[in-house]
Amino acid sequence: MIQQDTIIALATPAGVGAISVIRLSGEKAIDIVDVNFRAINKSKLLKDQKSHTIRLGHIINKDTILDEVLVSVFKNPRSYTGENVVEISCHGSSFIQQEIIQLFLQNGCRMADNGEFTMRAFLNGKMDLSQAEAVADVISSNSAASHQMAIQQMRGGITNELKELRTQLLDFAALIELELDFAGEDVEFADRTKFKELVSKITFVLKRLIDSFSFGNAMKNGIPVAIIGEPNVGKSTLLNALLNEEKAIVSDIAGTTRDAIEDELIIDGVAFRFIDTAGIRETEDVIESIGIKKAYEKAENAQLIIFLIDSNKFAYSSEDFFYEIKTIKDRFPNKRLLVIANKVDTLSCYDSSILQSEIENLILLSAKNKTGIDALKQELTSLVNIGALSNNETIVTNSRHFEALNNALIAITSVQQGIDLEISTDLFSIDIRECLRHLGNITGEYDVDKDILGHIFSNFCIGK
Repeated sequence: MIQQDTIIALATPAGVGAISVIRLSGEKAIDIVDVNFRAINKSKLLKDQKSHTIRLGHIINKDTILDEVLVSVFKNPRSYTGENVVEISCHGSSFIQQEIIQLFLQNGCRMADNGEFTMRAFLNGKMDLSQAEAVADVISSNSAASHQMAIQQMRGGITNELKELRTQLLDFAALIELELDFAGEDVEFADRTKFKELVSKITFVLKRLIDSFSFGNAMKNGIPVAIIGEPNVGKSTLLNALLNEEKAIVSDIAGTTRDAIEDELIIDGVAFRFIDTAGIRETEDVIESIGIKKAYEKAENAQLIIFLIDSNKFAYSSEDFFYEIKTIKDRFPNKRLLVIANKVDTLSCYDSSILQSEIENLILLSAKNKTGIDALKQELTSLVNIGALSNNETIVTNSRHFEALNNALIAITSVQQGIDLEISTDLFSIDIRECLRHLGNITGEYDVDKDILGHIFSNFCIGK
């Protein structure tokens, strides 16, 4: 499956810039560049240079100088792909980029496929499959939290969690298979007590990793926060205040917001996706009713819910005020709910203090005047469990890993049931092999087919 030809691609974003980097990888990469490179000091050829060195010179097409460049040489196996790699740093002109690429295409290279550099790194043993996938996550990370998780995975986070357990399970599997070869002699090679302990440990680790997926996926893609409440309580104004821009239309007309409006904000390194929803009320307007239905759907799918109430309602109808809060809590009992009283600028200091004393963890703010916004942001970050990040715990963010872990858990659970029922080892040995297969699929150590690899690496950018 390992390609022997030399590939080339632009490793920096397409377009005009100060510099661009063109990357080649393959057995003949250095030789191909050597033909069209002339060092300034006219010293020895690139192939005679030490690995991890940089030379200044010109890329030449026959007698024409295309550009003055820096050429970096990385000799196998000490390179990103495990092959000979050359990186050409040229001026960031689109014309120069294409001229250099076309020159080497005519002299023995081919254009790299999406993610082919990283695929070659995997195939040459420079990284496992989970680390390879993390490269794409590092590139696409848009917050400190998502970047930290991607870096942790690229350094082998999930691999380190599972590698030792998989090795131990593999040892026991071998011993159990050996027992099957001597089935007629009533012998036991595998220590059943230690085997039970290992199965319990694997089950515990798999459950913890599976449970981390919901949190990890939210941190990776942005934590969804639904802003709900009655019409004209200031939901759109709050969204605009948080984003510090006029994202949503604000008016005194009830029902102005009919469709959900979303935007992302990074607070203390964590990405939040705020969703402004239609005002919740009884209405006969068909379009508005659809918007209200969607508001409840967004709240149901959100990880955090901001329930916004007009603080003036407390002054003249405290019972209705408390009833609304109870209704929302009952409707979303399993959601993290943040109750906010808006328009406190219209309340007296006395009413504000009474209001805050009556409701625990209530946040008072004026979205219109942007007061209390900082307190809200602090509360949002405190509600998010980022302890796992600071403790460098392994967090699953990849849906393929999540599926493999679930399948491995099903298999190891069957093994546990077989042990508890004291059934014959030949019956649950199949489940052991199945668990090993699913664990190996995460890192690419076992039974990885071409379709899986093709799907994974097709999502990469061309130069990676």
